[in-house]
Amino acid sequence: MKLLTLVRHGKSSWQYDVDDRDRPLKKRGIKDANLVSMALKSHYKEPDMVFSSPANRALSTAKIFVENLNINPNTFEVVDELYDFGGDNVIRFFKALPSDYKNIMIFGHNHAFTSICNIFGDTFIDNLPTSALVCIKFEVESWAAIDKGTTETMIFPRDLK
Repeated sequence: MKLLTLVRHGKSSWQYDVDDRDRPLKKRGIKDANLVSMALKSHYKEPDMVFSSPANRALSTAKIFVENLNINPNTFEVVDELYDFGGDNVIRFFKALPSDYKNIMIFGHNHAFTSICNIFGDTFIDNLPTSALVCIKFEVESWAAIDKGTTETMIFPRDLK
C-alpha cells in the first residue's frame, strides 16, 4: 500500500516585488496552514519522507506542517522538480520514488495538485484551495505502479473555520 498526501501551499502575498519563487505567505496562509496541520493530527500517520517545492510559499507551508506534526527534519527534502504547475514533473517524481517509501507528503502548487488529485483520486475536486490537503491511498507495492487510488482524506481550511 502507498499513501500520497498532497498539500497546496498557503495563501501567498503579492504585496512584494519579488520573483514568483520568492513570494512569501500572507498572514492568512500561515493561519490556514496551522489550522489544516492541526486538524490532520487526529488521523495522522507520520510520512516516510516529506518533499517540498523550493518556492518560498510552499517551503514555508511545509515547515509549519513539519513543526506542528513533529516530523523528523531528517525526512524533509526540498526538490526543484516540485516547482511545477502542470503536474507532469510531480507525477514523474513520485512515480520514481523507491518502493520502501510507503507514505509520502508533498508540498507544491496548483494547477498541478488539483489535476493530480483528479487523475489519481476517486473524488472530483474542482479546485484545491490554498493550504488544503488531500490523501490518496493506492493498493500497489511500487510507486511506479500507481494508477487510480482512493481519496481517503480531504482537509480544506474553509471547513475548519
